[in-house]
Amino acid sequence: MGVLDPLVELVRGLWTTFKSMGEKPVTIQYPEQKREVRRRFRGRHVLHRYDNGLEKCIGCSLCAAACPADAIFVEASENTDEKRFSPGERYASTYEINMLRCIYCGYCEDACPTEAITLGDNYELSYYDRRSAIYTKDMLLESVRTGEMLTPQKVEHGVYTRSVPEMENPKD
Repeated sequence: MGVLDPLVELVRGLWTTFKSMGEKPVTIQYPEQKREVRRRFRGRHVLHRYDNGLEKCIGCSLCAAACPADAIFVEASENTDEKRFSPGERYASTYEINMLRCIYCGYCEDACPTEAITLGDNYELSYYDRRSAIYTKDMLLESVRTGEMLTPQKVEHGVYTRSVPEMENPKD
């Protein structure tokens, strides 16, 4: 190591600093502008519905079993034709996710047979107390387009015999 080596490294570092001083800063005005997230980003959970308004979650608790952090609690109840929440025999009467425990691994997405739960692109998660960090089914369920698509729905007897409706052109 020569005597001039530290001086050469100092000049290289200063050159990098001076070079970047002329560039325009990359600043995002956060509340007004939101940063685009990557395609595979895992954010806040969303419970989806079918096009007819019924919930995709059938209360099977596979997401809770797959969760390594034990952050998901599912309690299932029976569907009836007078009060139908999902196409299957059961529906999730209680669905809670403790966001403080969640590690956003996506195992719940992979375990779900009806693709009812996905991790969305919402990254704005803040809480004032521990109770508000527990997301209930009402907070997770996506909204419906019209009022008559709300659950529970009254349906004719024998319309829903499968928990996953048959699709005309299934896509993978």
